[in-house]
Amino acid sequence: MSTADTLRIAGIMRESIVDGPGIRFAIFCQGCPHRCPDCHNPETHDFNGGTQVSIQRILAAIDENPLLKGVTFSGGEPTCQAEGFAALAKAVKARGMDITLFSGYTFEQLEERAKEEPALAELLELTDLLIDGPFVKARKDLTLQFRGSSNQRLIDMNATRQAGKIVLWHQD
Repeated sequence: MSTADTLRIAGIMRESIVDGPGIRFAIFCQGCPHRCPDCHNPETHDFNGGTQVSIQRILAAIDENPLLKGVTFSGGEPTCQAEGFAALAKAVKARGMDITLFSGYTFEQLEERAKEEPALAELLELTDLLIDGPFVKARKDLTLQFRGSSNQRLIDMNATRQAGKIVLWHQD
């Protein structure tokens, strides 16, 4: 697991256009309790795998690219390292970039967990776009933007917070 200073990651992609809107720095965290059949990143499931990396080192890599629109937290399951990802999200937002968060949990499950997990509540508050829900092989759809199965939603978290109900994201 992580602390507020480090994250256990499986890897990074310095420039991605498939992990959220715009050119993004994507971080693939290590560890996932969902273990979805036909997962795109099964190597990220083991919580003991990957590499422990300081958040400062990740930020230095992010700072190398002035073309980035934002940073994506993918997995594995980033909410299992909410403290570290919240700290990183705060630093990313201070740089004027947005946060996309992939989670195998639904928005409703995350909201329930956040009642007891302050770091998760903070991470959700800092998230701009949430892609929620597990990958479901029977609902696999390769035509979907940023996700693999039709049960997964693109949730505009800023509009959702403002409206007090789920608002789906639509690209400008």
